[in-house]
Amino acid sequence: MEENKLLEVRNLKKFFPINRGFFNRKVGEVKAVNGVDFSIYQGETLGLVGESGCGKTTLGRAILRAVEPTSGQVLFRTGEGKVVDVTKAEDRQLKKIRKDMQLIFQDPYSSLNPRMTVKDLVGEPLLVNKIARGKGLQQKIIELIEQVDLRPEYMDRYPHAFSGGQRQRIGIARVLSLNPRFIVCDEAVSALDVSIQAQIINLLQELQQKYKLTYLFIAHDLSLVKYLCDRIIVMYLGKIVEIADSEQLFTQTRHPYTEALLSAVPRVDPKRKSSKIILKGEVPSPINPPAGCYFHPRCNYVQEKCRREEPLFRNVGQEGEEHYVSCHWAEQLGPKEVM
Repeated sequence: MEENKLLEVRNLKKFFPINRGFFNRKVGEVKAVNGVDFSIYQGETLGLVGESGCGKTTLGRAILRAVEPTSGQVLFRTGEGKVVDVTKAEDRQLKKIRKDMQLIFQDPYSSLNPRMTVKDLVGEPLLVNKIARGKGLQQKIIELIEQVDLRPEYMDRYPHAFSGGQRQRIGIARVLSLNPRFIVCDEAVSALDVSIQAQIINLLQELQQKYKLTYLFIAHDLSLVKYLCDRIIVMYLGKIVEIADSEQLFTQTRHPYTEALLSAVPRVDPKRKSSKIILKGEVPSPINPPAGCYFHPRCNYVQEKCRREEPLFRNVGQEGEEHYVSCHWAEQLGPKEVM
């Protein structure tokens, strides 16, 4: 694992069993994440996009072992410089690793215990990990609350007294309490109003610069991902179909699915013509995905080879560039500027 990489995912899979009958026998499995490979570099924001149900959230939680992966490796570089496989870490070691790996939840309403005050919510990780107690704990909580632009006098209030944006700030303060190095932002702003989204995004960027944080940013809003992220991963049916630099992905799209996703983004310039690509058919079931390329039943460029052979995930970028695509015809189709 290279020194500039904070995290590396190798052939990660997460299958959920389907059990039926009186004896609860396994009759199938949902292939939510099916053989994923990528790396995250220290200090970057890596975007993760795709349709609902493609496995984005499951991937984020499998990396953190919030759900147990079926197979594969998640290599993480700790603060001491040691590389650890998160998937094989024992409970004691995993507890230490989780101080460095945190999760911001999508829903700021259900992610906070309604029976706990802000002081209890933010201070709980500090108490559990024996980081601070007494007056030191009180002072640390005040510092965390002020870092997310909330007032210390809010400490004794309960979550129901706050707006959605304020609740998400409380969640961010709780995440920051353990000084993490890597944070998974699982649709962290999708439940908020647009103006509040901008405030939270600016806060995340300020915190990243201040604490040298690394983000995996899961989202649906491609315009937001383009603005915020250094590189972008596109997922389809549990697999990665394209990874590229943010600007490169939007101006030199190589995969037909990415091309269709980007064509649906509203244009700012009303004079610029938009040609939306309408995908035919429905998303195949992750229980029984199609043979060959998973995207071939909906692809406008499908050929017989696509129905028979699964495409290699390979680098099609120019010399010195990293632009990985899983498509038989990426070189023939050539780069396309969609936005």
